Amino acid sequence: MATSPHEPPPGAPANHEAPDSHPTHFAARAHSFNAAAPAYAAHRPSYPPALLDAVEEFAGRPLSGADVADIGAGTGIGTAVLHARGARVIAVEPGAGMAAEFRRTLPDVPLVRGNGNHLPLATASVDFLTYAQAWHWTDAALSAPEAMRVLRPGGALALWWNVLDDTVDWVAAQDARLRAFFADGKTPATGTMGAHGDMKNRVGHNSGGLRFVTREIPWTRRISIDDHLANLATHSAFLIQPEDQVTHFLTTERAELLKTFPDTHLSEPYTVELHLTLSPH
Repeated sequence: MATSPHEPPPGAPANHEAPDSHPTHFAARAHSFNAAAPAYAAHRPSYPPALLDAVEEFAGRPLSGADVADIGAGTGIGTAVLHARGARVIAVEPGAGMAAEFRRTLPDVPLVRGNGNHLPLATASVDFLTYAQAWHWTDAALSAPEAMRVLRPGGALALWWNVLDDTVDWVAAQDARLRAFFADGKTPATGTMGAHGDMKNRVGHNSGGLRFVTREIPWTRRISIDDHLANLATHSAFLIQPEDQVTHFLTTERAELLKTFPDTHLSEPYTVELHLTLSPH
């Protein structure tokens, strides 16, 4: 987790991870997903059914039969679960590579090119507006009023992120190794690493004046170590690094994980952080 046939304006954010304050670095990260779109589609986690249950409960109406716009849809991971729930989904995605992968995997779902700061959607045209791993790539001073413009009265805006639970020992240990790899000492904005509060603060600082209700939905997926590392490698913090350095880190990290998971499989402990608000009636 549709658009019009144009690229986002210069300087407009791409989607899927935390933006960087330095414009050049930000731009590199923003465009890095397009070359990695097939790996992104193959290895990024989806979302549990309980997430959509929570969205429906808050909105007071089912997604089935509703008009939904999924913004920053990427390769369609979030769009797919909305479509499977019976929603009439239109996807909006700025990146050419991501959009091409979306069309390959979800050929029957409408997709238009655009971004959350300037939505290519009619006023009061949707019942739900969703951002899966994407809101923090927008400028909420623009994307918040755009969301309220596009939503019908009483419509729901839902923002969510999969965040690995760093209270789990092996996740915390990996996070420390990631901090060491990224020499500035900050947690890399991989979209899955870091304390739950990081996401809450990010929404708070990028709310555009909207007031959100927050829900947390825990879930896990069991995958191989190699798939876990392949997922990690799709994050922009890695995509802009020299390939030899990334390969060395991932090789070393595989050896570290095998010490804890000698059967070569692990359970990724996620919390989906969900933020919800309604448009005025």
